[in-house]
Amino acid sequence: MTAPFAMIADTVRLADLSQPDECARIEAFVALHSGTVFHRPRWLHAVEQGTGQRALGLIAERASALTGWMPLTELHSPIFGRTLASSGFAVGGGVLTVEDHVAELLIEAVEELAQRLSCSSVELRGGPARAGWDLLTERYCGFVMPLAEDDEAQLAAIPRKQRAEVRKSLGAELEVTIGRDESDRAAHYAVYAESVRNLGTPVFPRSLFDAVLDALDADILTVRHQGVPVSSVLSFYHSGTVMPYWGGGTHAARRLRSNDRMYYDLMCHARRKGCTEFDFGRSKTGTGPYAYKKTWGFEPQPLTYAEWTVPGCEARDADPLSPQHQSRIAAWKQLPLAVANRLGPVIARGLG
Repeated sequence: MTAPFAMIADTVRLADLSQPDECARIEAFVALHSGTVFHRPRWLHAVEQGTGQRALGLIAERASALTGWMPLTELHSPIFGRTLASSGFAVGGGVLTVEDHVAELLIEAVEELAQRLSCSSVELRGGPARAGWDLLTERYCGFVMPLAEDDEAQLAAIPRKQRAEVRKSLGAELEVTIGRDESDRAAHYAVYAESVRNLGTPVFPRSLFDAVLDALDADILTVRHQGVPVSSVLSFYHSGTVMPYWGGGTHAARRLRSNDRMYYDLMCHARRKGCTEFDFGRSKTGTGPYAYKKTWGFEPQPLTYAEWTVPGCEARDADPLSPQHQSRIAAWKQLPLAVANRLGPVIARGLG
């Protein structure tokens, strides 16, 4: 009588992200399973290089086959404590697998890893969770829409009121450049740093932007008025989708409508690069950016995140809308830009 074949169990281990072969294997898995740019080891390495926050990851295997992947960044901040984020400095991440029991194994493993690393919590920015986790289903929404077939069709696809703003920006004395060199990077950082200071938020270190530009398919689109940068955005290109990720404008941007020009030109540029979708990123529900994206015709899609706090620890609170941070935000808005740019990266590298 022939004995039945024994079932091969899935095992979970830490990925060795120092090994190129291991990273290549994970990159292939991410591509096969339609993962986001934030699932990629290249993203984790860029974040580590740019902020000093350690790149980690858990993989599930069945024999020699990879069956699941969870990208992780070990975040440490003297203000906000220690946490594991999937993924750090990202709006996406979480478990990538097609099998529920594999997701359960990876989530159980990350709970154990958090305690072993003395982290107080874990944040999964997408993907499945498990019982005992706090699900955040109404805090954030994503905005994704197909790109039109040509520039005129793209303009026509924008709702009437916002389309009028874009038309005005097209007739203004604005110059648009796209690139990745030092002048592009310097212009972007100057605009972005001023933009987030005006919002009361510490700016990320420029080294993070440099690392991401060097590691991924990304570029910078900058709008200038009389030679002065007034709006700029760093965007990613992944699986046929463009994502404007780190963007902003100076105080003059609203008057000049340079942000409207920036996003319309990016849509046209991305289509010429072969993209078919525009991912406007996430926004907190009910905020100004949330409303702005709706004026472009994007429909908000709720995002589900999950958080788990180690028993006996306090939950991490790095939400800028949290009441306990409002006085800090108000004070930050009043800082001279030079001071904010000097202090901001020290704080922001721990926000993740």
